[in-house]
Amino acid sequence: MAPAYRPGSACQSKKGPRRTVSGPESGADEADGARLVGVAIVFYGLLFAAALIWVRLEGRSLALRSQGATVAWLRDVALGLATAAVLVAASGALTVATAAGRALADALARVLGRPGLGVCVALAAISGLAEEAFFRGALQPRVGLAVASVLFAAAHFAPRREFLPWPFFAFAAGLAFGALFDATGNLVAPVVAHAGVNAWNLRWLAMRTRD
Repeated sequence: MAPAYRPGSACQSKKGPRRTVSGPESGADEADGARLVGVAIVFYGLLFAAALIWVRLEGRSLALRSQGATVAWLRDVALGLATAAVLVAASGALTVATAAGRALADALARVLGRPGLGVCVALAAISGLAEEAFFRGALQPRVGLAVASVLFAAAHFAPRREFLPWPFFAFAAGLAFGALFDATGNLVAPVVAHAGVNAWNLRWLAMRTRD
């Protein structure tokens, strides 16, 4: 997921640059959050629609890996949450241990801005559902786990040095999400895992910006 750019808070006056500081619950932050969610709904809505049209044209299910697959809700949600916890811990460890990880976190935090908890959860749910529907539900059954993960990583590429580690983490995460899809036969576990990773990391990045 690539957060939309948030307008900077520095403004120019005759006395020189002046930084406008607003509280986390300010109207400006709430407006920015609403716009961010609106953009996400449009973009990820189109991605989800593309996935749905693709599988419908091929006469297969979007949510199920194969005909006859079922959902075991307790198992699948638990697997998704456990996978999210492992990925969050791994990304956090890399951020602490490496300069590249810290640079990536700082860059993502600057781009994201300061959304509130509700915005972070909404963005995580929207992006997790749409990306899993497209990359796992529609794409992976046709190209396989490895290729789907490579394409998922490529979708997270940004031509700036500080963002270069991002596709590598996305590739690892894509392998984990895809393995969940193949193992469970449905999208529940990968959607829960993806949304969980995004929710935690978005909130952490937002809090990092406020520090």
